[in-house]
Formats: sequence, C-alpha cells, structure tokens
Amino acid sequence: MTTKHLNAMLLFLLLGVTAFAQESNTNAYPLQADVQTLDGILKAYYDVISGPGGQPRDWERDTSLHHPDALISITGKDKNKNPYISTQKLSEYHKSFGVPKKGFWEYEISRETQTFGNITHVWSTYETKEEKNGPVTQRGINSIQLYHDGTRWWILSWMFDSERTDNPIPKKYQ
Repeated sequence: MTTKHLNAMLLFLLLGVTAFAQESNTNAYPLQADVQTLDGILKAYYDVISGPGGQPRDWERDTSLHHPDALISITGKDKNKNPYISTQKLSEYHKSFGVPKKGFWEYEISRETQTFGNITHVWSTYETKEEKNGPVTQRGINSIQLYHDGTRWWILSWMFDSERTDNPIPKKYQ
C-alpha cells in the first residue's frame, strides 16, 4: 500500500470517527439545560413523563436526571383505604410505567424549596391531564430530593401521593 493510499485511508477514518463523535454528542445525555439548575432539572422531570398515549417516554433522558442509586416510592391507599408504599429502582419504575394507552401530562403548579449545602428538598404540587390542554384528571404532591455534586444536579429520590377526598391538598401547597 502506498503512502498516498494510507494517508487517504487515515483521513477517511478520522473524518468518520469525528462525524460519529459529533452525532453521538448531539444526542448525549444529560442535556446541560436539564442538570445545571433546579428549574432545569424539575422542568425535565415533568417533561420526560408527559406525552400522548401510545408514545414511549424518553427513559434515557430520565435516567440521566437521576443518580444511579435513585429510589422511587409510590404511596397511597388501596381499595380498603389502607395506606401502602411501593419502592423501586428507576429502571423498575420505567418498566412498570411502560407505554401508556392514554395520554398523560403532568405539570407543576406550585413549589416549595428548601436547600442546605449541596442538598435540596422540593415539595412540588402537580396536576395531571389525559390531553395536553384538557381538563385536570388528578392532583397530588411530589416530594423530590436532589443533590448538587459541584457540577450538576441529580435526583436522588422522589415519592408522591395523590389528592383524595380524605387527602385534600392544603391551600399553602396550591
């Protein structure tokens, strides 16, 4: 093989690797806008779960928001009105959520934030809708724990409970 052919092959290989790296970086998570500020990570937290029925959610983006050891807890009352809690890893939550048959949009309507050092707790009141601009179908409160590692925000855990007749959302959280 001649030096000219070798140089051409190396140039072709270098251009291919560069193009691949640029394409990979275009879709790389986390998105900086998602993890640089509390507002950014909370916006992304609600964005990733929302969408029309039959559409898979962007679990890769959601995973990039959460610390690798994140814990998800779902609370409420069963049909006999007994309290329950279900805890799971993020990947288990993604699997259980699946691809919803109906649309599901979740919006933050109120927030209370407490920060000390590199930890933050957010009490985030939400409402859900089955249509993006449709009527409210549910409300509740997300309790979200976050950590700033000096470079970015991480969601460490979250849990929620839904509003019910016996569990109305207090005015101060609306």
